Amino acid sequence: MKPVWFTFLNGSDIEQLELTDGEILDAVEQGLRAQGQGETVIEPRVHLVPDPAFDGHFNVLRGYVAPLALAGVKIVGDYVGNYKAGLPSEMALLNLFDPRTGMPVAVVDATALTEMRTGALTALGARHLARPDSRVLGHIGARATSYWNVRLLDRIFDLTEIRVHSRRPESREAFAERLERDLGKPVVVTEDWQTCVEGADIVVEASRLDRPEPLLKTEWIAPGALVVPYGTNSAVELSLTDIMDKIVVDDWGQAHAGPFGALRTHVDSGRLNKDNLHGELGEIVAGHKPGRESPDETNLFWHRGLSLSDIALGAAMLKKAEERGLGQKLRFS
Repeated sequence: MKPVWFTFLNGSDIEQLELTDGEILDAVEQGLRAQGQGETVIEPRVHLVPDPAFDGHFNVLRGYVAPLALAGVKIVGDYVGNYKAGLPSEMALLNLFDPRTGMPVAVVDATALTEMRTGALTALGARHLARPDSRVLGHIGARATSYWNVRLLDRIFDLTEIRVHSRRPESREAFAERLERDLGKPVVVTEDWQTCVEGADIVVEASRLDRPEPLLKTEWIAPGALVVPYGTNSAVELSLTDIMDKIVVDDWGQAHAGPFGALRTHVDSGRLNKDNLHGELGEIVAGHKPGRESPDETNLFWHRGLSLSDIALGAAMLKKAEERGLGQKLRFS
């Protein structure tokens, strides 16, 4: 048998790629467009809970993107208390394969990739569902993906007011300092949820709750706003979906299944179903369904995380790594 080689990109390689905001958004949008055109296969994510005492679980995401000629499987650990040990709460590996032969193509440190693609999905959802003149952001949560939410939203909307809040004062202060340094604009740190989100044009809920708790009140949402909830455990009231003109998800297949997700109770109670769902973001990106159609619309975009986004951004990383001579070639057989 002839030798089989694959590329390994570690965290240092990813840093040296110096991906631009535009490169990240374009790559993730390519995956969404392929999904909207029916050129992908998405298997709903599955979860592994090794032991309830460990306060964490693994997410396993699987997919195939035909235009990129890549299949992929990402395994990401989601451990809320890792900050106590000085570790990221989410660490991941992405495995890319040739879908025609099953041979490995690459193994990628997907920790930063997960953060980037999550922020890109939030921002691309807002591009299509928020008012184009949105300037005020209320962001709950300060985890790693939160940084890319705010950074890429600011890239699209040039925000004039950024409010942030998280459970731990030290985390929200550090989050705001990083954003101010990188974006070159002031960030308002709030002491509570209401001050953070009330009246904002775009509201992102990326909290890290231990259990479902309706901390985000529907009455705080301004008419014409976009709400993007994606916490593992629900932080919104059941009434939130009642005020929405359009509800969009990244993938209905995994949105209506599984134990986790910001709108899990809405699906389980029948409040959100295939009939009142406006559609998937990929359908909007591909031009098959409309996004926002008037300034008066109050919209919601719920994303669980797409394997397609991982594969698309991983492919972009591989291409740039080859151009820059980064990564290691490892022999598989």
